[in-house]
Amino acid sequence: MTLQSMTGFARAKGEFEDYSWLWEIKSVNGRGLEIRCRTPGGLDRVEEIARKRLKARFNRGSINLQLQLSRSSARAPYVINRDFLEELIDLANDYVHDGKAKPARIDGLLGLKGVIDQGEREAADDDEQKALEQALTDSLGQLLDNFEAARAEEGALLLPVLTTQVDEIEALTLRAAGSASLRPEKVRGRMQEQMALLLGGENALDANRLEQELALLATKADVSEELDRLKSHVTAARDILSRTGTDPVGRRLDFLCQEFNREANTLCSKANDKELTQIGLDLKVVIDRLREQVQNIE
Repeated sequence: MTLQSMTGFARAKGEFEDYSWLWEIKSVNGRGLEIRCRTPGGLDRVEEIARKRLKARFNRGSINLQLQLSRSSARAPYVINRDFLEELIDLANDYVHDGKAKPARIDGLLGLKGVIDQGEREAADDDEQKALEQALTDSLGQLLDNFEAARAEEGALLLPVLTTQVDEIEALTLRAAGSASLRPEKVRGRMQEQMALLLGGENALDANRLEQELALLATKADVSEELDRLKSHVTAARDILSRTGTDPVGRRLDFLCQEFNREANTLCSKANDKELTQIGLDLKVVIDRLREQVQNIE
């Protein structure tokens, strides 16, 4: 299946008439879907469309979307500051009259800073604004395609890691099931030792009390249910990882990690020898690594 990571980054550039822009999007892990948008003023409709598209395509992650928009000033009209030019001409004539300077040339005066300025562009009319918004949303579609591909690429890298960790959990579960401490003769020997301790005192237990104590010991020593559940969870994890489609599976895998950990804890608490205890601890380590990786999955 195509796993999607919750982390990703993408960019998309575009141009329309004298406008140019840069879309940027990035995301990190999150319990749900959190969207933050930063767009220039006057583009509320574009931001609304962006939010709707993000919600339709992604389910989890903290996503930051940003649009940088600029407009070329090449087509803006040039304006001559005539009042300033007249002042410069009068000042130049005074110097010429006093013999302190030669007559000023008009091209030199026009080249002085502040004589000629580039005026403001007229605001876009409704048709131009709609065309710009359409171009921006078209570019947004490309951005989201690239972003989704980036998350899928990271998810694909996680798949073999998750599969290996599930394999390790299964191997440890089988080791626990084959542990010498769970063999009938071992269990019987431990129960006989406990029985000897119970009956070794001056006051012997009656038959009913003895049966109760033996049943309690047997229940405490039995980890077959925990091992069966671990095997069942391994099967469920592999089923999730092998599914086709694009449905988000991060929450399901996170729930399985909790179940894995619960059974490993119970196994450790019931373990009555070093081998089984060590297997339980190894299980907890692998499950913890699995959970860390699962936190990246959408």
